[in-house]
Amino acid sequence: LEPNSQRTVETSQMKAAVTEVQFGPMRVHQDQLQVLLVFAKEDSQSNGFCWACEKAGFRCNVARTPESALESFLDKHHEIIIIDHRHSRYFDAEALCSLRSIRATNPSENSVIVAVARKPGDREEASVMPLISAGFTRRYIENPNIMACYNELIQLEFGEVRSQFKLRACNSLFTALEQSQEVIEITSEDHVIQYVNPAFESITGYRQREVIGKDLTEMPKSDKNKPDLLDTINYYIKKGKEWQGIYYAKKKNGDSVQQSVKITPVIGQGGKIRHYVSIKRLCNENNKAEKANERVQAEPQIDTQSSKHKDRRKGSLDVRSTTSRASDGSSQRRHSSMARIHSMTIEAPITKVINIINAAQESSPIPVVEALDRVLEILRTTELYSPQLGTKDEDPHTSDLVGGLMTDGLRRLSGNEYIFATKQSHHVPSHLTPISLSDIPPRVAEAMKNEESWDFSILELETATHKRPLTFLGLKIFAQFRVCGFLNCSESTLRSWLQVIEANYHSSNSYHNSTHSADVLHATAYFLSKERVKQSLDQIDEVAALIAATIHDVDHPGRTNSFLCNAGSELAVLYNDIAVLESHHAALAFQLTIRDDKCNIFKNMERTEYRTLRQAIIDMVLATEMTKHFEHVNKFVNSINKPLAALEENGSGNGEEESVNNILNTPENRILVKRMLIKCADVSNPCRPLEQCIEWAGRISEEYFAQTDEEKKQGLPVVMPVFDRNTCSIPKSQISFIDYFITDMFDAWDVFADLPNLMQHLDNNFKYWKGLDDRNLRTLRPPPE
Repeated sequence: LEPNSQRTVETSQMKAAVTEVQFGPMRVHQDQLQVLLVFAKEDSQSNGFCWACEKAGFRCNVARTPESALESFLDKHHEIIIIDHRHSRYFDAEALCSLRSIRATNPSENSVIVAVARKPGDREEASVMPLISAGFTRRYIENPNIMACYNELIQLEFGEVRSQFKLRACNSLFTALEQSQEVIEITSEDHVIQYVNPAFESITGYRQREVIGKDLTEMPKSDKNKPDLLDTINYYIKKGKEWQGIYYAKKKNGDSVQQSVKITPVIGQGGKIRHYVSIKRLCNENNKAEKANERVQAEPQIDTQSSKHKDRRKGSLDVRSTTSRASDGSSQRRHSSMARIHSMTIEAPITKVINIINAAQESSPIPVVEALDRVLEILRTTELYSPQLGTKDEDPHTSDLVGGLMTDGLRRLSGNEYIFATKQSHHVPSHLTPISLSDIPPRVAEAMKNEESWDFSILELETATHKRPLTFLGLKIFAQFRVCGFLNCSESTLRSWLQVIEANYHSSNSYHNSTHSADVLHATAYFLSKERVKQSLDQIDEVAALIAATIHDVDHPGRTNSFLCNAGSELAVLYNDIAVLESHHAALAFQLTIRDDKCNIFKNMERTEYRTLRQAIIDMVLATEMTKHFEHVNKFVNSINKPLAALEENGSGNGEEESVNNILNTPENRILVKRMLIKCADVSNPCRPLEQCIEWAGRISEEYFAQTDEEKKQGLPVVMPVFDRNTCSIPKSQISFIDYFITDMFDAWDVFADLPNLMQHLDNNFKYWKGLDDRNLRTLRPPPE
């Protein structure tokens, strides 16, 4: 017993020494490790690891089935998972580890998974590649000896587990920049100071060694702050929200210094707040700053991340001084210019129509004059293409969808601000990054094998690619349409571009993420393969459509334009409350593309061709904005479908093909085709197979529920009240969406492109939702029998 007791003491001492891990000047606490053992039956090997966990001081859970293993992992987020790979008759260890089970979950990115394998015996040593491909980190040859199991665990802790732990701390490390001129302070979740930068020392007079390890409550406080300011700050940051405002800090010599402070919670393992990063900038000590302090402390700004468009305004124009310098002569010139403008002969088409009607009224009988007055009244409205709804009580679901998707929102009714911030770039793990099309992993290639079919499942590809379907599907579809050849760029440049674009989609969004983008890209490619569409568009139009589909929702925050306008977000201010998100998607995509030659797919294009392509891409992205939905659909029907139908009715014989081409190939009508194509691709979920339709309906509903929750929390107008997660009927919302937005648009698109399979899916899905609604069910699916 003596040697074992001695080793246990040494282990305890060692464990105590590594509970705080040092990264430069920053100390980070490491929680007790958790191990999950997956063994169908208890045997000497499973007991060996159980005793080894106890000896090492690790928490240990044991699961007997794949289902209980996955449930336990999702609950505990174990750092180490050990799976019995010796007995295939009990369960498939590789399937449990694979991208269809444990590796399909986000927490598994930080877990080490070990396969316990049989001893090879006399036969040739087996390759570990099948295990690696299945998602295992390493292999352990069966050995029930407790010391052998213990050594394996300790090596894992100080090897792979420690590396994963360091990676999880990188969010804080990269934020704390030693060279920053702004004060940077990092605290733990318990508000213990873990790091301050040199700027902190120079501003406050405190040295690092004097403050690191201290609780913030121990630091001296300035009496210039409002009494409840700290409570206000804590209220926001504890909820995981950023706080920004003015705060007085007390220096070591007793003086108070006014600072503009931004405090950002950093989310770590298990989805919990692990650190707070404070960035502080000195303010000017003047009356203006004092007034700003009073205003900000009364109404603190709320961010979800760091701000993207701050400090754009470098100066202001004194209007009074400008007008006071204006002379009488300049005033006369201004009146003269206005007179010339009114005498110009330039007329808009609608003006010409109104003038013709006015002239016709002069010689018309009274009933005709009255009818033409009504026509003029309609023509003078700004919503010529939007049908008028009945009262809100007649169909609240349709009314709320229109209010939420087709308006720019009410103006802000409170002092709250909702600022969407710069999105941090995401790293794409190398083991999931294809070097070329020929290097795509087999499981991904299998998921993409039927991508030319409309019934292709983007959701299966989402699982196979660990929620990175856009890069893989983009490589394949862009190759089919010879996009690299048209752009004169290499496949590696295209791959880098796809990775950058996908990294700037928010995986945290339930709907507007890179899977939605990949889904729209697939639909776009499918529509481009249709004969009538190919007859209408040139290759530059096809390339524009594929790129527009890829970028059309990049950096989408998971909230509607109405929400952004109501919240006074900086994006809404930047784009004047007009097509806010769509303008942002297009602008950001081009910014991301041209900032780095490695991903600049346009760098080798001739300038004129690039300008044409860029304009087409922007036009298509802006067409996805719903406020002009009916305008785009009606223009398409009146300018293309009706003339084509007239040709078919008249049967112009030999000249029919030429007449059709004359309709399809005008620049204006090609634009209408492209707009209609991406609009249908963007909202094609109701035309997908039923299971896909149901999944997408659940995802968009969850995003709307989250928006309603936040609107209530922020005190903002609730633009879609029916999307309350406690009362909403999802079947009713789907029926309203299909009735109001989908049916007419896809009827028109089907007449043009010939899509009977889509229309059959649409009919089946509508009957499904109607069946649920007839039974007064509000859920995605009926209850089990």
